[in-house]
Amino acid sequence: RRTMRIAKVIGKVVLATWIDELRPGNYLVVRPLNRAALAGKSGGSDETVVAWDNLGAREGDLIGLVEGREATAPFYPAKVPYCAYNGCIIDRVDFDPVFEVTE
Repeated sequence: RRTMRIAKVIGKVVLATWIDELRPGNYLVVRPLNRAALAGKSGGSDETVVAWDNLGAREGDLIGLVEGREATAPFYPAKVPYCAYNGCIIDRVDFDPVFEVTE
C-alpha cells in the first residue's frame, strides 16, 4: 500500500509535442526522500519520478508525492496517463528519528 511520500524537486520536463490527453500543468522531476535524507545524512534515494504539478512547485521545493491509482483520482472520471502528481508543497519538515538513521 502506497502513501504520500516527501520528494524534492530537482528539475522539470519540457514537452516538445503536445498530447491531447495531458492536462495543462507542469511536469516535475522529483527525488523521493528516504529517512536518511530527512535526517540530513544523504541526498535521498537514487530513484527519480516525473510528477504532474498544478501548484507551481519549483526546483528545490519539497512536495507531497502521490503515486499509483491515487494519482489519477483528482481527474476522475477522465482517464489520464499519470502515475504521480504533486499533492502539496511542503514548507518545512520536522523529523526527529526515534532510531538511529544510517545512509
